[in-house]
Amino acid sequence: MFCNLLLLRGLACQLFDLYPNYLSLIDTSDRLGFTIMLFVYWILVILMLIGVVGAVVPAVPGASLILLGITIWGALRGFTNIKWALAVAIAVLLVSIAVDAIATYWGAKQVGASKWGQIGAVVGFLLGFFGLLPALPFGGPLVGILLGPLIGAVIGEFLYRRKVDLKQRVKLSLKAAIGIVMGTVVGNVIQGILAIASVVTFLITTWPPVGSLG
Repeated sequence: MFCNLLLLRGLACQLFDLYPNYLSLIDTSDRLGFTIMLFVYWILVILMLIGVVGAVVPAVPGASLILLGITIWGALRGFTNIKWALAVAIAVLLVSIAVDAIATYWGAKQVGASKWGQIGAVVGFLLGFFGLLPALPFGGPLVGILLGPLIGAVIGEFLYRRKVDLKQRVKLSLKAAIGIVMGTVVGNVIQGILAIASVVTFLITTWPPVGSLG
């Protein structure tokens, strides 16, 4: 999700500089221009497919790559024919961000984690998201984003279960962490389905214009 927001910010900064001149970027009136545009189209599709993979694999840009690809195509060919695809991509990105947090909370709840464990998971997620966790010797901030909810759930649950013996406290805390992993997997599956829907929408709404190039 951190990667998604970074790409989205960069995309927003560049879009309005690029859009006014999109018609002059590639001349499709001849065969060469048509071939180049078709090549660019499929490169963008590949980029979006990488985004689908990223929607499922943690710490890899997902929905933001799909939105980036759609926006580049709109900058090249105009946004008239991709309004639905662009709207779906933006919606998918926003929903994916929400799913990350909700799935973390839901996973902890499903394994019977206390409110402390659930809140700890959300707090850990936010700390990881904003890069406020201590620097780790490997992986950089992305590892913090992945481990933040786990650490937060374990700490929260451990503090809440202070009246039970140490062994039981550790067991219940690790159980909460397992719930976070379960929630993350479910959330990633949902994001993957949404990402596929976004790419399919783009293909459906853009393939006729590609077929009529030249």
